[in-house]
Amino acid sequence: MESKIYNVKELGEPLGQYSHITRVKASEYLFIAGMLSADSSGKIVGVGDFDAQCGQVFANLEVALKSVPASWKNIVQFTTYLVHSQDIPNFMAFRKRKFPNMFPDGAYPPNTLLMIDRLVQEPFLVEVQAIAAV
Repeated sequence: MESKIYNVKELGEPLGQYSHITRVKASEYLFIAGMLSADSSGKIVGVGDFDAQCGQVFANLEVALKSVPASWKNIVQFTTYLVHSQDIPNFMAFRKRKFPNMFPDGAYPPNTLLMIDRLVQEPFLVEVQAIAAV
């Protein structure tokens, strides 16, 4: 897989930990379902705790990637769903803390952030879907 993640100067700086474009040449794509903050037994992790839920969501994404096998460097796009717009600063703070370790080259995949009414169960606050290329 070859990919180039970059920003378009004419669009200005991204407003968070993401890039404008990922250009990919790959033999296979992985479409990873939206991950929630449930552990392997289905128990919700971090009820009422946005940061704990984010941690579990990204841990679940990592498990999915490793099953291929793939890693964070294979991610070409995220779609994020939040239930409360008040959690946007918390989400940005989480990414600022965690993404430098996940993406050490600083090339963060594009991310679309959507606000929705609710997720599959009321306690869930965040869901992240991913596309990867291998």
